[in-house]
Amino acid sequence: MSTNPHLPQSPLNPLPPVVWALVVPMILFEVIFQLSGQGLIGGADGIGWRMQALERMVFIPEQFLWMVQTGQFPPRELARIVIYPFAHLSFMHAAFVVVFVLALGKFVGELFRPLALVGLFFGSSILAAVVYAALGQKVPLVGGYAGAFGLIGAFSFVLWVRLRQRGESGLQAFSLIGVMILVRMAFGIFGGVAPDWIADLAGFAAGFGLSFVLIPGGPKRLLALLRAR
Repeated sequence: MSTNPHLPQSPLNPLPPVVWALVVPMILFEVIFQLSGQGLIGGADGIGWRMQALERMVFIPEQFLWMVQTGQFPPRELARIVIYPFAHLSFMHAAFVVVFVLALGKFVGELFRPLALVGLFFGSSILAAVVYAALGQKVPLVGGYAGAFGLIGAFSFVLWVRLRQRGESGLQAFSLIGVMILVRMAFGIFGGVAPDWIADLAGFAAGFGLSFVLIPGGPKRLLALLRAR
């Protein structure tokens, strides 16, 4: 059966499957936590499921530094650096991350291969956690903001390349991250929340840097830009 080209297309259809693969676990976790928090599943024990999940999934900077210093890497504890993006403190915390990943993932997913997009998200999350710990932060890191900011880094990289190819200044490419960091810092300073904006900024830098390698033709594109200067 043919599709009428004049019918409006769902905005969700163009999303690359890999983007859904990243956000579906976040959505499922949050659905479970919302239902259990209301006592609809899990009974009395279900009310504590979110806290139990956070205890097992958050990235603990001091613990990571201990592992590096001692050379001991228990798999269950090391896994935190990979799984912490999928646990969130609240519905709103998860909702903002999901929206960011869906919006930016659509744009980035049209230019990057699926495995490259996965590499951007997890690479940014991991490098952000390492920087966060190396800077001596004590508060555990949780949520997918660092990975989402990594996608902002890839988005900025693409804009930067396009601007440079047209012979324009690439500074305009960083307007989005400038606004986002100011907003996140404002929440951190005036809202009394953890300084996880540090990890967000590190995630952005990681996403931007990884794009040089992960985007198709990345290294060649970098060389071409350097030769054009």
